[in-house]
Amino acid sequence: MVETTTRGETLLFLTDEQLRKGIEAMFFAYRGFTADPDRILADLSYGRAHHRALHFINRNQGTTVNNLLKLLGVTKQSLNRVLRSLIEDGLVESRIGLKDKRERHLYLTEKGAELERQLSEAQRARMRAAYRAAGPQAVAGFRQVLEAMMDDKIRAQYLSLMDANS
Repeated sequence: MVETTTRGETLLFLTDEQLRKGIEAMFFAYRGFTADPDRILADLSYGRAHHRALHFINRNQGTTVNNLLKLLGVTKQSLNRVLRSLIEDGLVESRIGLKDKRERHLYLTEKGAELERQLSEAQRARMRAAYRAAGPQAVAGFRQVLEAMMDDKIRAQYLSLMDANS
């Protein structure tokens, strides 16, 4: 049995045109998803890399620089540039590890937590509205699609993060 959408498009046998429409929808949705945080970040001369660092430090206070590197999938040089500005501006605090003095553990300061809240609330509001409009089945399906698009290694990392923060 082939499951279909409300528009009659089959889910198992998508045409190139249907896939193109999905790709374009993803591009435009991402643009909308990042628009509000981008405006907030621009006023501070920050970019999306700063936002992602703040997000994941907030999700895992005390995370190490190496762990953040793995989560973000960026180069050490790129992350160092981002962290340097966040630390200098008083948004992130870097503490030497208690067990291993070579490790640097990252924490949001009160100022960093406030910025992260502003950025996340803008995205939560957009996601909340979209989820309400789409309904619970669409939300579950959307998450399945996103997880299916992840490479195995990235999906394992994502699921590990979800388990750790459940």
